[in-house]
Amino acid sequence: MTSKTDGLVAAYILQDGSGQALNWKQINNWQPAQGILWVHLDYADEGAKKWLLEKSGIDDVSCAALMDAETRPRVVSSADTLLLILRGVNFNPGADPEDMVALRMWCDEHRIISMRHRRVMATEEISKSIIAGKGPLSSGDFLVMAASKLADRMGDLICDIDDGVDELEDLVLTAEGHEMRSRLADLRRQTISMRRYIAPQRDALARLQTERLSWLDDNDRVHIREIAERTARFVDDLDSARDRATITQEEVNSQMSEQMNKTMYVLSIIAAIFLPLGLITGLLGINVGGIPGTENPFAFALVCVILVVFALLQYVLFKKKQWI
Repeated sequence: MTSKTDGLVAAYILQDGSGQALNWKQINNWQPAQGILWVHLDYADEGAKKWLLEKSGIDDVSCAALMDAETRPRVVSSADTLLLILRGVNFNPGADPEDMVALRMWCDEHRIISMRHRRVMATEEISKSIIAGKGPLSSGDFLVMAASKLADRMGDLICDIDDGVDELEDLVLTAEGHEMRSRLADLRRQTISMRRYIAPQRDALARLQTERLSWLDDNDRVHIREIAERTARFVDDLDSARDRATITQEEVNSQMSEQMNKTMYVLSIIAAIFLPLGLITGLLGINVGGIPGTENPFAFALVCVILVVFALLQYVLFKKKQWI
């Protein structure tokens, strides 16, 4: 991969799986007879924007789509060219994986122009494959390789999400409720964020295999169909994980509600037992004349016995009515 200068992240002339690294001057002097040109740019860089608008020869609509700050997966074909926008898992340091990165590609039979702002590991792996002589053989092969590497990383993260839901389902009867709720909320946020982009990507890949492009051969279409089916399974897995997380969340809420009800029930029983006892002792504690037993030295002990007997009778009554 070349050093990043004026928005250029990497550039190669592809021939038989290997490639020759290029600079801006060599890019501008490229001819189709030399091989397939792949130019990888940072769309946020002004130098890359200027080259794309002035020297790439791409139409204005495609240029605007390639440089758009907010994108969703889609595919647009015109004549024998293709505009494809895909999303990948964000494995950059300090980033949330579900905050997915965009890979924008414009392709024809002889050129591939891809753009990104944040690092996309899939394109870095393609660059390493080119250096090792195992890179793409055609523009269609490049699309297959890029989509496949993006899907591989998605699969790893979705497996982690499934494992996380499995773990929480096992812990639902033993873990603390507030801890479970926090972890479940994180998982549900991940699944919702990822599904937001993976579902349109499934549709874009499904449409890509039907596009009539002369440089997209049957073998490429078979591979794209497989990747589209994998992506569809990812969506199903995310839906399943989200539903299981919701059910687990409901179980946690039910347990917490049941625990709260038990606590309130015990407090209610205690209050029901001590409320009449408190009333009696309150009446006997009024500082007025005429209170029975004021002259009797055994009055206090007698009142205590009466209160204990009254409390026991209440307990027996509550037990008989199966309130406790």
